[in-house]
Amino acid sequence: MSKTKALFDTSMGSFEVELFEDKTPKTVENFTGLAKKGYYDGVIFHRVIADFMIQGGDPTGTGRGGESIWGPKFNDEIVKELRHTGPGILSMANAGPNTNGSQFFITLVPTPWLDGKHTVFGKVTSGMEVVEAIGATETLKPFDRPVVDVVINTIKVIE
Repeated sequence: MSKTKALFDTSMGSFEVELFEDKTPKTVENFTGLAKKGYYDGVIFHRVIADFMIQGGDPTGTGRGGESIWGPKFNDEIVKELRHTGPGILSMANAGPNTNGSQFFITLVPTPWLDGKHTVFGKVTSGMEVVEAIGATETLKPFDRPVVDVVINTIKVIE
């Protein structure tokens, strides 16, 4: 069982995520490395789709930015038993195979069509009501950006 957790403090409340460093060590190292240096502080959830997911981690707020701790991109860590089985799954956003940077998403529902395409590296363990509230915020088309910014104040890594 994983011991590393991430405590998200957002403009809409806090939630905690258990990180799967035993199964996805490189992805967790990237995420925690970025969090520890304050990379995510002040970054918004730039894409919110009700009944699907909330996405953040891009310092440009456009959905096109962000880098890993090693540079622009790093490879997927697809683990067969880690799947998008329900709400609260933390997974890497990408633009195709092996294009992970800093962006991540948290599911609001089961999303099995994402299995094998995105690295699952954590699960919400408390505060899911905050994630659901973020998922219910009003957004603008065509980019699904919240009308009122939902800000990640900080992500604290607990080891």
